Amino acid sequence: MTLDINSAALPTTPAKAISIRDVNLSYGAVHVLKDICLDIKPGEFFAFLGPSGCGKTTLLRLIAGFNVAQQGKVEIGGADVLDMPPWKRDVGMVFQSYALWPHMTVARNVAFGLEERKLPRKEVDKRVKAALELVGLTHLADRRPAQLSGGQQQRVALARTIAIEPKVLLLDEPLSNLDAKMRVEVRRELRDLQQRLKLTTIFVTHDQEEANTVCDRIAVFNEGRIQQVGTPMSLYEKPANLFVASFLGTANILDGHVEDTPDGRVFVVEGAGSIPVPEGTKVAQGAKLVFRPQYATIGHTEEGAVALEGTIAHREFLGAIIRYGVQIGTATVLIDVPFYTGDTLLEPGTATVLGLQPSAALWLTE
Repeated sequence: MTLDINSAALPTTPAKAISIRDVNLSYGAVHVLKDICLDIKPGEFFAFLGPSGCGKTTLLRLIAGFNVAQQGKVEIGGADVLDMPPWKRDVGMVFQSYALWPHMTVARNVAFGLEERKLPRKEVDKRVKAALELVGLTHLADRRPAQLSGGQQQRVALARTIAIEPKVLLLDEPLSNLDAKMRVEVRRELRDLQQRLKLTTIFVTHDQEEANTVCDRIAVFNEGRIQQVGTPMSLYEKPANLFVASFLGTANILDGHVEDTPDGRVFVVEGAGSIPVPEGTKVAQGAKLVFRPQYATIGHTEEGAVALEGTIAHREFLGAIIRYGVQIGTATVLIDVPFYTGDTLLEPGTATVLGLQPSAALWLTE
């Protein structure tokens, strides 16, 4: 179902910036958030991305007022909110579990927050109607949550949050309970809705594809620290370290060392060959060679590319591409080749060459 984002009376709350400075949060001896500094622009769709236990949901709950930091500052629209209780922050949060009241109808669930704020009945009805129109659920207003699909329940939770007209919208893995097809559909709707509302939105997820497809910028978390902040494309093309490179998309990582030769510096991959290090490129001590599967050729080399010797270890048919695993030295790297009907596929055990342009290579450390 497509969200009807044009017919509803939408909230008019101006978008607010979020500023986080020097935040540290611990649970006993466990240091969960470490020196977090971050600026989120007004109206931005921003993602906290990282593996389980990295601190992303803890930071989201801190912004909402459900966690307490031992140090730091959190500002929404220039106002310091760190010491405010959740109900005074004017922040709306959609929980991973949706947290709907099972005994209430859809309309009553959406009205609940408005009634708690003791708004006039006429205003409550107006906002409930607008929110349900916005998420395309007006026709289900009298149903209870158990009578809805997972996607519909997610929309109810979203409508309930939008109805209070928050300054900031916080989404804690809102798509995790949906099947794969529904996740794709709903994430597009979330993006369309956020663009229409112009609400500053933070989206917590461990799914890189979700973050890449809906968000303007992403903060990548690991072990309580922000590793890098940037647009999806900039993070993919210019990761700051090995963790970011491997967490956003598939990355081939090869061990080796730098040697000086009469023709310049090269990165030697044991048992496979060497790759020239472009002039002016800094290679830190202990750095590894990193490249994406689509940036190399297999079975041939193009002009300017370096040939690395290898053996086909395995292959996978992924529809639009064939993904080959190629044994290069002591590592197996992945190479993606477009698939066309009638193509002759390489068999496991076949000796081959891998062609890589030095300009497509990165040298990264932990």
